[in-house]
Amino acid sequence: MTDVNLGLYFLSEVVGTGMLVLLGCGVVANVALTKTKGNSGGFLMVNWGWGLAVFAGVLVSAYSGAQLNPAVSLGLLLAGKIVIMQFLVAIAAQLVGAILGAILCWAAYRQHFDAEEDPAAKLGVFSTGPAIRSYGANLVTEIIGTFVLVFVIFAFADYGDIEVGTPGGLGPLTAIPVALLVVGIGASLGGPTGYAINPARDLGPRIAHAILPIKGKGSSDWGYAWVPVVGPLIGGAIAAGVASFALNLS
Repeated sequence: MTDVNLGLYFLSEVVGTGMLVLLGCGVVANVALTKTKGNSGGFLMVNWGWGLAVFAGVLVSAYSGAQLNPAVSLGLLLAGKIVIMQFLVAIAAQLVGAILGAILCWAAYRQHFDAEEDPAAKLGVFSTGPAIRSYGANLVTEIIGTFVLVFVIFAFADYGDIEVGTPGGLGPLTAIPVALLVVGIGASLGGPTGYAINPARDLGPRIAHAILPIKGKGSSDWGYAWVPVVGPLIGGAIAAGVASFALNLS
């Protein structure tokens, strides 16, 4: 803890999560909004876009260990990899970064938001929503998807993952398996809920949607907003517990 500069740690998570959300929400905007070059590009394009967004976010946030996700940070805390102050700083930074990234996405696509008539398409750029609304089932889906994410990230430790404050091990190559993992989760488990698997990724942009002057934006769907926050946190916690005895964690 004494070797970690909390200011740089905070900035690292803000920059990384901001990059993640800018590019991730950006691919959804490109697919969903009217008159974009990528309009109707399909769900697989969204999966790959989010995977590459994670790749970019990880690359620019090596100092903090590229957590970018409160569920990952919670797993690290429970596994004893970070301390409570690092956890609190990380989740605050992730939320700030997610809001900023969403605002930048809106700025890039502002004319297309104005041209889009469907409020649901506009909200979908910022936050997830279920294909079939059933809070219990949706929660289970988010728990499972996030469990896979965090458990496999813990598995990377066996192959020399980067440590907080010390870019080492696989170094920048760490971003590649994480990105492919996100693509795989989206393609396999993303259909029911849109796979938030990250509380900051969903809550930050939802806050941005609520406060931005988006023409005809409609509701921010706060009734559903707890699912992509609670589900990933539960999934991350379970993953940390299982990884403690199923993987070679040191």
